[in-house]
Amino acid sequence: MSFSSDDFARALEQHDYAFQKGQIVRGKAYSYESDGAYVDIGGKSAAFLPLEEASLRRISDVSEVLPLQEEREFLIVREQDADGQVTLSLRQLELRQIWEQFAEMQEENKTIQVRVNGFNKGGVTVDAMGLRGFIPRSHLSERENLESLIGKSMTVAFIEVNSTTKKLVLSQRLAAQAASFGQIAEGQLISGKVSGIKPFGVFVDFDGATGLLHINQISKNYISSLGSLFELGQPIRALVNEVDEVKRRISLSTKPLENYPGEMLENMAAVMAEAESRAQKLQQSAASAIAPESSDSPNAAPAGDALKPEASGDPDSDLTPDS
Repeated sequence: MSFSSDDFARALEQHDYAFQKGQIVRGKAYSYESDGAYVDIGGKSAAFLPLEEASLRRISDVSEVLPLQEEREFLIVREQDADGQVTLSLRQLELRQIWEQFAEMQEENKTIQVRVNGFNKGGVTVDAMGLRGFIPRSHLSERENLESLIGKSMTVAFIEVNSTTKKLVLSQRLAAQAASFGQIAEGQLISGKVSGIKPFGVFVDFDGATGLLHINQISKNYISSLGSLFELGQPIRALVNEVDEVKRRISLSTKPLENYPGEMLENMAAVMAEAESRAQKLQQSAASAIAPESSDSPNAAPAGDALKPEASGDPDSDLTPDS
């Protein structure tokens, strides 16, 4: 049975290439036009790449980003018309890949460089590899003069990456905190400023990081309200109680700096003024407690036990902040 050229043409017309919107295909550009390029993707008709879909950046000629006969991946953004032609995009494919990359970076707690290109009362907008991102004011190191940040580059971490809603929320504060985590040690005395006051504790900004001074870690005595003790911007010194690198949390404490229970409530100024000398005494006491005793002493305690607080009926004696 013979198969003529007409039979082949009819078979070709009847063939379903199953090109669908959202599908990624491979092809080669073979002809430039003033408004785009024709691309061979193996269909019965050439596909078309519009100029505005050729790149994330503005270009005047498709040849700037797509050489002829170079095989590339394209995203189908419009299905076949009556002539069987589909519309392609490199720009939207790049955007999809960037969203996927950002999601992976968020999972791995990585940071990126962005450039500030706008601001409003809630924060600043940034260019993040061609995507529009937003940094809330509370997640900026400079929170007062936002206009001065226009055009500046900064390192940020990811808060929310949602390609469906096109929502990209970033944080300069978390990036700075991640960078400083390796330099923060438990027992270290820090100097910072109160950046937030909540019923459960006080947030303190220091050295690009933020720590929580839990209400149970302020004094050995009970505190009914923090409003009368602290105000925003107030300088404060505290000891690093715990560093949780997995959850990116820093717990602070002023309780060990008290000479007597309630001193932080009655004379906080004295505690702050003498914080450095008191912290040094605590370190010296801890060092003495874990110094190896004579090996023939039957009462020698394990070194780890020397650092544990003595048991007491006070549930706040545990230096770990309540969650």
